[in-house]
Amino acid sequence: MAILPFLHRVAPKTLPFRPGSSLALLFLLLRRPLSDAADDPPFSPKPPGRAPRPRRSKARKEPPGSSRGGDPERPAGPDLPFDFRYSYSETRAAVEPIGFREPPRFSPFGPGRIDRTWTGTSAPAREAPDPEKAAGERERVLGAPLSEEEVAELVERYRHSDCNRQINLGKGGVTHNMLDDIHNHWKKAEAVRIKCLGVPTLDMDNVCFHLEDKSGGKIIYRNINILLLYRGRHYDPKQRPVIPLMLWKPYPPIYLKLVKNVAEGLTFEETKEMRNRGLNSPPLTKLTRNGVYVNVVEKVREAFKTEEVVRLDCKHVGTSDYKLIGVKLRDLVPCVPILFKDEQIILWRGKRDTESTSTSHRTLN
Repeated sequence: MAILPFLHRVAPKTLPFRPGSSLALLFLLLRRPLSDAADDPPFSPKPPGRAPRPRRSKARKEPPGSSRGGDPERPAGPDLPFDFRYSYSETRAAVEPIGFREPPRFSPFGPGRIDRTWTGTSAPAREAPDPEKAAGERERVLGAPLSEEEVAELVERYRHSDCNRQINLGKGGVTHNMLDDIHNHWKKAEAVRIKCLGVPTLDMDNVCFHLEDKSGGKIIYRNINILLLYRGRHYDPKQRPVIPLMLWKPYPPIYLKLVKNVAEGLTFEETKEMRNRGLNSPPLTKLTRNGVYVNVVEKVREAFKTEEVVRLDCKHVGTSDYKLIGVKLRDLVPCVPILFKDEQIILWRGKRDTESTSTSHRTLN
């Protein structure tokens, strides 16, 4: 220990114990006054010299679109010309929910981070968007159309599966936080590869529309479920829009019941007979979890030319996903879902053929 040499320099007569013992060490520490602590070698002050610099506290980096320091009096005012939603491609603004699973006052953007009010399904813009202004700004950023050689070069660079500029699009579709991911890739890459899987692949046109509309880019390549989104000739990462991030996924609201006890246009006995016929019929196709459903809509349309009821086997899809598939098919085919049971979807083509036949008879007469 550093204090032992100091004990040997003390006269042995001043110590009641042997200098090298532990009792002598304890006796010396209790005997010495506090004012002499500066002369004690283990507690001696540092030699004179340049004073150390005070450590700087690192400023906490706020996420884009957040108010500085979390001050609710200074919320961010994002200038994006559309209402903020969790998913843009998988929700319909025209359909109003009948209830909420969480209070609408809890905004998924956090308290005081944006100057918009959360309604439970969206955060509407304070001012009505100007479509002409948004279209003009988008055309300015895109610039002149790409030539065939430029498109071929970008496609060859980003279309492969080992591309490190890829975003996976799942059952949530085009989500709000995905827009921030796209702009982060556009900082160092002219295009981003988007791989689509699951329910959104039923309507790829809808996915492409919302990607272009919400990000401001342009789809330059589309092959089944693979997309390339180009940022534009005059894109400036320093002038990217402010995109406040959602801190959590909001609970989906409650909507009206999709399948009614009695299908519209049928009696109770006819609806029951249709359901039994659909359950006993062979499946039109078998769907897998997170699969590619690009051709399902066309298959159902072709089947309805000869069949009145169609069954889809969704045994490995999942309960939440196969109900979303039924909603999509109802609007895209269109058709009437009459049963969701044992992970099977039973679709009825409706009264379209009867109505078209009666219309044709009227025109002939």
